[in-house]
Amino acid sequence: MVTIRCRFNWKELWTLAWEYIKWKTAQIILTIQSLSYNDHMSFNYAIDCLLEPVFWFVDNFAGYLGRVFVFSVTILTTAVVGIAYWIGLPYWWHRNPYFTVFLVIFGHWLLLNIVFHYYMGVSTPPGYPSHGAILIEAASICKKCISPKPPRTHHCSVCDRCILAMDHHCPWLNNCVGYYNARYFYLYMVYMVAGICFLIIFGIDIGYQVLWVYDGDSTPIKDEPDLFGHPLKLNKSGVLVPVKDIPEYDSINFPREHILPTPEITQLDLISADPWKRKAIIFMAITCLSVLLALGSLVTMHGKHISRGETSVESHINAAMEKRSSSFRNPYNFGRRKNWKIFLGLTQGRTFLHVLFPSRHAPTGNGRTWHMINNDLEDWP
Repeated sequence: MVTIRCRFNWKELWTLAWEYIKWKTAQIILTIQSLSYNDHMSFNYAIDCLLEPVFWFVDNFAGYLGRVFVFSVTILTTAVVGIAYWIGLPYWWHRNPYFTVFLVIFGHWLLLNIVFHYYMGVSTPPGYPSHGAILIEAASICKKCISPKPPRTHHCSVCDRCILAMDHHCPWLNNCVGYYNARYFYLYMVYMVAGICFLIIFGIDIGYQVLWVYDGDSTPIKDEPDLFGHPLKLNKSGVLVPVKDIPEYDSINFPREHILPTPEITQLDLISADPWKRKAIIFMAITCLSVLLALGSLVTMHGKHISRGETSVESHINAAMEKRSSSFRNPYNFGRRKNWKIFLGLTQGRTFLHVLFPSRHAPTGNGRTWHMINNDLEDWP
């Protein structure tokens, strides 16, 4: 009897199969790379390609959404001011009328600056290069406008044109933030943050009492029922028995007049008892805290850019340049004090009153030629 045994080298067979799979995979990858070869291919280029649908949506619909955002800002601001008049003004007038007059004057000063700077930020064009004009100096050629770009000018894909000293396109303004309206945009945020802090400081007592102290399960003041009953007394055995002879009553069984202390109903009690006012307080708390968080961070970020003499776009460019060369210096950074004076337009004898009160003064210069730290011109502050 003959026995035949077959032995397979499974390890060698698996190695051959795995090498074949790797070879086929490499062949497929090489084929794809050869069909889609791009000398500029990088991680950033791939991210830009993946985000192209987002860019397309922003370019085509941001202009329409901007109108909705402007309308929303108008409605929210009107609602917050209306609630302050409806609830806050009677509360403070009941506490101290003289101090209320000061609050009304100070609050209207903030409101005037908020409305003025927001309107100017929306309606003021940011500034555009003059087509066909001779430029003394040009930074580059815009690939989309096919025209020379002055220094610090960038193309906005939403507005579809170049913007002088472009910072960013703001959907809440439905406008680009550029050379001629950057001051309006920043001061609007500053005064809005100041107004929100004003409402929080002088409304925190109302919010605390209404939202934290008030017991919603208790009977509202205006619906409190009248008390009815019969006088009772407790005898030694613990039994309640009616009182028939009441010495407080006169001979004809009429109660005598008693002056009893009654708790005073305050404005906070009236506000807490009104369900609509409670909802308005909740709306105010959510809105004010959200706006304070959002605009507070933006004010801080843009304040740092202004202190360094750069826009939001230039901050990324300058950061990349500093990584490439340690000797790089922003040519438009004149120091913190001078940068702020230039940004706020406090030149040609203007004082800080032009910032404290609405002012339509234009920035110094034309946005096409710029002073730099290495030139000898000293007509700027």
